[in-house]
Amino acid sequence: MPSDLAFDDPASDVMLDAATGVRRSILPGGVRLLTQTDPSVRSATIGLWLPVGSRDELPQHAGSTHVLEHLMFKGTHRRSAMDIATAFDEVGGDSNAITAKEHTLYFGRVRSADVPRAVDVLTDMITASRLEEEALATEREVILEELAMAEDDPTDIGYETFLADVLGPDTAIGRPVGGTAESVNALSIEDVRAHWAEHYRPGNLVVTAVGDIDHDELAELVQAGLRRGGWRLEPGALPARRLRTDAAGGESGGGVVANVAGIDPHRLLRPAEQNHIYLGGQGIPAVSEERHAMSVLMSILGGGMSSRLFQNIREQRGLAYSVYSFSSGYRDAGLFGLYAACRPGRTTEVVELLGAELARMGEQGVDEDELARARGQITGSFALGLEDTSSRMGRLGTIELVHGTYSSVDETLEKIGRVDAAAVRDLAARLSTSFSTRVEVGPES
Repeated sequence: MPSDLAFDDPASDVMLDAATGVRRSILPGGVRLLTQTDPSVRSATIGLWLPVGSRDELPQHAGSTHVLEHLMFKGTHRRSAMDIATAFDEVGGDSNAITAKEHTLYFGRVRSADVPRAVDVLTDMITASRLEEEALATEREVILEELAMAEDDPTDIGYETFLADVLGPDTAIGRPVGGTAESVNALSIEDVRAHWAEHYRPGNLVVTAVGDIDHDELAELVQAGLRRGGWRLEPGALPARRLRTDAAGGESGGGVVANVAGIDPHRLLRPAEQNHIYLGGQGIPAVSEERHAMSVLMSILGGGMSSRLFQNIREQRGLAYSVYSFSSGYRDAGLFGLYAACRPGRTTEVVELLGAELARMGEQGVDEDELARARGQITGSFALGLEDTSSRMGRLGTIELVHGTYSSVDETLEKIGRVDAAAVRDLAARLSTSFSTRVEVGPES
């Protein structure tokens, strides 16, 4: 049965899944450690998670989380930027980091023999980075190039515009993760240091690791590394609970739009041969009980070559090369969308077909063959995706930071298998009346 992940027990040490070796402990300082021991491999992936993302920034500091992530690789009091870069390269490992709307992740994958090195480098980075003005000046230019690269991609600019409109352009969760060129240029090193001081602390830290590792040995390595970096790990301290102050969106079904083709599009002119279309609205949060039904719905609607959108718009009518559906969930908000790229003269017809296919699913439902294919696609992709240690490490982090309840792989697959045609039809009917946003990126018609 699923297990709640306790916050209020400083002595918590639980074997969450004896069959697959998943264990969770709360270490001194409130650091949470989740591991899955897998002796069948000779490697391990270690992730250090902070529950702080772009939605936690003040408007005037937009982009600071992403900037801080970059600066973590620019040198500590013990290591130069080159030392950090070579620490993984010289043992054949790899490391990287991800800034998202609701978390930041630093991770490394190495041979099991090199786990102590990986833990030492990663903990050194998050506790003792120098955060110098000179490094900010250099890395600012790199980030501005990254933002400029996204501006050159019509799919990137269209997706970000779509997200902002659905989630709320005036909310933190609606802003781009990387900020804007203006906000990044305005950031001072004091802003970045203040962001680090507020969020990078033991009670916020979650460590997840999967592979040929020992939980107790890793706990000692993590604590030693954090203490070397100057963090005080008080015995009996509890993890920090995450608060939400700028909730956006919510359950779907708020505003009814009968004619999706009639939604005024955000028209973004770019030199291109195709018009890139995003159409959708509010969906469901990541913690919603309907998330498995949403996965099945998205698979049937636009999740592969056998999906309705692909078959109808591409295979039968030849109106687009790329067409699919997607959804994203956050702790208190969500969205769904339909995408297609076509020549400008076909836009009106494609928009009508996108909306009509979802509406038809909500009115007529889905058949058992579609349902079986979707279940097979999702469960197969899910199981195959967990064949490597990196994917399983990421799953443990998501369980801890987002869901707060542990479910085994088998339990998750069982929930997907229980999704029936009625659940998909009901959700499709609600989504089909929730279209609110249309974005088009392409040349002048």
